[in-house]
Amino acid sequence: MKTFSAKPADVEKKWVVIDATGLVVGRLASIIALRLRGKHKPSFTPHVDDGDNVIVINAEKVVFTGRKRDQKIYYHHTGYIGGIKERSAKSIFEGRFPERIVEKAVERMLPRGPLGRKQLGNLRVYPGAEHPHEAQKPEALDVGALNRKNKAA
Repeated sequence: MKTFSAKPADVEKKWVVIDATGLVVGRLASIIALRLRGKHKPSFTPHVDDGDNVIVINAEKVVFTGRKRDQKIYYHHTGYIGGIKERSAKSIFEGRFPERIVEKAVERMLPRGPLGRKQLGNLRVYPGAEHPHEAQKPEALDVGALNRKNKAA
């Protein structure tokens, strides 16, 4: 029997909406990354983008476990000598773009390269409850019901 390999023309993409209210960041990000890559499908092919389109709403209401909200540090480098910058998770949540916490967590769980960037393009994250993708008729995915640890107590 030959190994099945999906072709880009055969891929059927669904739209999924996830309400991130009260969900743990890392666990949410791993489920989103799994959906974006298409690993939940029996037709998974590593070199083809056969994942779903994922919409995350209420991204500003995600939670960290323990004291990570205050202690977790995100680093980035400006490109100049001595140009390493750091921000705490708390300052990002209180800033203009709190949805970047979820975006970066998912981005770092996807493979680096052209295919990973294409799959990341299928992710839409919104800080509030509104999103402009009602025409795609997204299905709701209850991440909190998948495992009791996905929701913070």
